[in-house]
Amino acid sequence: MSVATESQRAFGPGNGAMRRRVLATVRVSLPWLRSLGAAAAGAVALYALWELGAAISGGSLPRPGRTLLTLQALLSEPFVDRGPNDKGIGLQLTASLVRVAIGFGAASLVALPIGILLGANSLMRAIFDPVVQVLRPVSPLAWFPIGLMLMRSAPNAAVFVVFVCSLWPTVINTAFGVSTVPQSHRDVARVFEFSTFRYLMKVVVPHSLPHIFVGLRLSLGIAWLVIVAAEMLSGGTGIGFFVWDSWNALDLERVLSAILIIGIVGLVLDRAIAFVGNRFVYTEVD
Repeated sequence: MSVATESQRAFGPGNGAMRRRVLATVRVSLPWLRSLGAAAAGAVALYALWELGAAISGGSLPRPGRTLLTLQALLSEPFVDRGPNDKGIGLQLTASLVRVAIGFGAASLVALPIGILLGANSLMRAIFDPVVQVLRPVSPLAWFPIGLMLMRSAPNAAVFVVFVCSLWPTVINTAFGVSTVPQSHRDVARVFEFSTFRYLMKVVVPHSLPHIFVGLRLSLGIAWLVIVAAEMLSGGTGIGFFVWDSWNALDLERVLSAILIIGIVGLVLDRAIAFVGNRFVYTEVD
């Protein structure tokens, strides 16, 4: 029996407004329910593969049940501070998020104008594109000694690594977006005698926003990926240090718990910036 028939029986043939509201609610809910069901299926598949891996390893890999109990214990006291080597997972996570925010924020402030410049000026793009392509594939850990020399501090060196590695996706995607502004848009701006600033704000940036947010999304993902490796070297605090310290203590349940937290936080960050991007990006009409 269809949803429309059910709604007619429930609300009567004369209550059209109520039926339309019900149908609209159903249409909105169905995609969310499908997404939730797909996510649940993925979680079940991951759990099954984890159980299989634990069984094959002969107990070397902790089973999901044991790991989830450890995760529950960690989350029960997230902000406990019993000394340098015994801080709660909440404190460690906060330290990492602060470093990511500083490094990613600074990288975005630098990358956006550079990307606009490279996209708008073909000569500058020809000069600096090889530099970007040479520096972009350098391993994040290779930047740590440079950051340590410049910052004279291991935690600040981790921020420097995040900053450097977050630059490239935003620079490349912003430059591509700016370089693809249609000639018709440029002609209209020239006819109306837009100033450079007005041209950037009214034509270049709106057209490039989808590409800019793709770059920012990739950069934030890389920043969260890099901070774990950087904190393993820097030590002290952070989720990366927590993973390394737990491994040194041969506590694989804590290591796997931290991996789950890292993945969940990364998912939240990705969805957050995608949500912001969807509020600002528009679809051009041909």
